[in-house]
Amino acid sequence: MTSGGEAAAVAELAKTFDASGDKWIDGAIAGGGGTARPIMISRITGGDPMGATQFNHGQQAQELVEAGLMLDLTDVAEANNWKDVIYPPGLLESCTLDGKIYCAPVNIHSPEWLWLSNKVYEDLGLPVPTNWNEFVATAPQVDAAGKIPLALGNQPWQSNLAFGALVIGIGGLDLWKKVNIDKDMEAAAGPEMAAVFTAAADARKLAAKSTVQDWNQATNLVITDEAAGQIMGDWAQGEFQVAGEVAGKDYTCLPGLGLNEYISTGGDAFYFPKLDDPEKEAAQKRLAALLVSPEVQVAFNLKKGSLPIRGDIDLAAANDCMKKGLEILKGGNIVPSGDQVWSADVQKQNEDLMVEFWKSDMDPVAAQAQWVENLKSGL
Repeated sequence: MTSGGEAAAVAELAKTFDASGDKWIDGAIAGGGGTARPIMISRITGGDPMGATQFNHGQQAQELVEAGLMLDLTDVAEANNWKDVIYPPGLLESCTLDGKIYCAPVNIHSPEWLWLSNKVYEDLGLPVPTNWNEFVATAPQVDAAGKIPLALGNQPWQSNLAFGALVIGIGGLDLWKKVNIDKDMEAAAGPEMAAVFTAAADARKLAAKSTVQDWNQATNLVITDEAAGQIMGDWAQGEFQVAGEVAGKDYTCLPGLGLNEYISTGGDAFYFPKLDDPEKEAAQKRLAALLVSPEVQVAFNLKKGSLPIRGDIDLAAANDCMKKGLEILKGGNIVPSGDQVWSADVQKQNEDLMVEFWKSDMDPVAAQAQWVENLKSGL
């Protein structure tokens, strides 16, 4: 975790862990999860495990668990009533294999948000868009003013994330469920999905002048009013916060791209590689319990911009964007994340496809056909 908002959130974990008498030693890896995960896995499988490591909850760490390399946290979970306090229940289910719990969820991260610079629109004398369609309609004026309509970093997961947000925003929840839960390949190849690929081709044009690499550099283009908007997860909030921007005044956030206010409940979870030292194992279990505790849930998520994994804590200090997310969560408008419904192999194939699609003039029809083949390989 290496961006400003992420570092501020991790500092909260370190502070609480140190205050309890243990010692937090940080080992952040620069770059996104695609860079970090292979390094983490090679250390664990190569006999040089860290005390704790963060994956997304879902299938990313499943092979490590199956290989017997991860610590069983069932006793910690039972002692602290995780089954009763963690919401939605799917988060804990994603940490569970053969009835045993192997990770501690720390937050819910939803990727389907559109972040807008209010100033870009105010300077153009335009109302701030309230949804994706209005955003696309104003793009020519934004472009004519010398601004980038859509900020997008050049890493594979970012274009994949943007596409996933368009599936829920443009395609809607029923289509999302047909494809991802029911594995309905006719729906995946059908006209509603074709409309999503067409929208992605539109978005590709809007992002053509965005040349930054990292997601937080793209967020910074919105913060500095160089770009009108960015499709990014709620962790972008941490960056706006570090920059002193105020939700609703300096920037606008639209969950589900303002079209379908659903959020997917992915997020971060801590796993604990098996160590040979009983004292270190005891410290691992103390940290696992701490991560789910009410005080850490409040402090960490306020800084990270993510939603807590407990429904029983007081978030009066939450900003406008976080409150929108909490309302959606409370209303039950949630779906599982991609990590929870497709294997890492299918996700990697789709990531590769999205890199090619967003960086070329690949035809949306051809892209959809390839995407369907990728999904079929995971059935």
